[in-house]
Amino acid sequence: MSKQWMSLVGALWLQSMAGTNTNFPAYSSEIKKLLSISQIELNNLAFASDAGKLLGWFAGIAAIYLPLWLVLLIGSILGLIGYGVQYLFLTNHIPYLSYWHVFSLTFLAGNSICWINTVSYIVSIQNFPLDRQVAVGISTSYISLSAKIVTDIVDVVNVSNSSKRAETYLLMNSVLPLFFAFVVAPVIRETKIEKSRKLSHGFKLMFVITLATGTYSVITSIKPAISKLLPRLLSLIGMAIFLLLPIIVPLVEGTKEHWHGKCWIRRDPRICDLSKLEEEIKTPQEVNCGVKEENEVGFAVMEEIGAKKMLMKLDFWLYFFVYLFGATLGLVYLNNLGQIADSRGFTATSSLVSLSSSFGFFGRLLPSLFDYLFSRSKYAISRPATIAVTLAPMTGAFFLLLNNSHISLYISTAIIGICTGAITSISVSQTTELFGTKNFGVNHNIVVANIPIGSFLFGDLAAMLYRRQGNSSTSDHGSCLGIHCFQTTFILWGCLCFLGTCLAFILHRRTQKFYTHLRGGN
Repeated sequence: MSKQWMSLVGALWLQSMAGTNTNFPAYSSEIKKLLSISQIELNNLAFASDAGKLLGWFAGIAAIYLPLWLVLLIGSILGLIGYGVQYLFLTNHIPYLSYWHVFSLTFLAGNSICWINTVSYIVSIQNFPLDRQVAVGISTSYISLSAKIVTDIVDVVNVSNSSKRAETYLLMNSVLPLFFAFVVAPVIRETKIEKSRKLSHGFKLMFVITLATGTYSVITSIKPAISKLLPRLLSLIGMAIFLLLPIIVPLVEGTKEHWHGKCWIRRDPRICDLSKLEEEIKTPQEVNCGVKEENEVGFAVMEEIGAKKMLMKLDFWLYFFVYLFGATLGLVYLNNLGQIADSRGFTATSSLVSLSSSFGFFGRLLPSLFDYLFSRSKYAISRPATIAVTLAPMTGAFFLLLNNSHISLYISTAIIGICTGAITSISVSQTTELFGTKNFGVNHNIVVANIPIGSFLFGDLAAMLYRRQGNSSTSDHGSCLGIHCFQTTFILWGCLCFLGTCLAFILHRRTQKFYTHLRGGN
């Protein structure tokens, strides 16, 4: 059990560094100056980071044949190259890089994130097969802390010059994931332990620590209000302490195992092999064989299939477009948040970014909390239905943006942030339940390939509509000011999100029999 929990702590630390692409705005202006590129070309660099996910399935294949620690190190080294070479370019250690060199490096850096995420997902799913949604949700929520952690480090360095800050961001993006990879490599493995009778107590403590960490992150992100009360160095030290707190759980479990001299295991009720437990369990009577546990979620799958067969399934394409019109659309909105705020005359863009990040953190965590509280209830709804229910308020948020008030911008951003985070978290368990765990690394990376596709299609659509409105107005250089700049875009995005809601309900109807049986509702 201690090894099982330690692997989850390692996944938490990895995920806290897996959001390096969210720091792109911090150094993009310096890249733009050095390369003398247009805004459209700069937007294509942001797309390149998402496009790295198109080859994320390589990480899934590697995870099948290579040890997880090696997969993790490969991904971290790719990030070191992708960000590190750009850092050397900014610091004039490399005299020249063309636009396409930087595009390729950004693509490589975006792909490196897939390797880190794949390892984290596999560890959470394989080591917690009966609680995979809870484990995955807790670990993925830490992705939202990446920008916060790096920003705290940059603030402590106290670099006021914009070019120096950009250099520091790129340096941290290149070396921190590799540092964390070396730290957690010894514990990143499949422990082959299924579920402890005391597992729920560990998750209770994990939830408390995670919620406290998210709350601390939100409070310390309010720079003007907190800077006088909490110096930058203390803020960074506090974040480091919160990142270390999850290690309490494996330490407690290890102490219990040492004290009792055994590990309390409740195995999958469909499998009972006492011969494998003789060395670990001194009292075989404590193993309940042949008795089916009721309403346990997460250990059953509809099919155990590979990528080729998955692509021929109607359920896959329904799921693919649900994600495309849901979480991906939300990510495109958040990527364009600065331009949207500027067009509405809203100057406090950083507060919106902080708001979306904070709600995204809790959005990723909420599905796990609900799964933990209600998974044993026969009234719990299926994951496709949960996604549909999540997409409904997101649809309303896009139409609410047609109102020009600042409060509607705040409310819509918060809703889109929390819904995007929730769908991202749910999708990991959704992929395993629809298509199995054996080929999860490849299958899920194929699913999330919709992100660069949507980023390109929806992002370019928004850019073209914005430019058309800017050219037709009196603004200079095609820039646009006013609610009309993104009005058509919000209507189209709202309609697409509503279509995603309908597709999610169709997927729910097609999988309803499976989930009803899974939750013991026959």
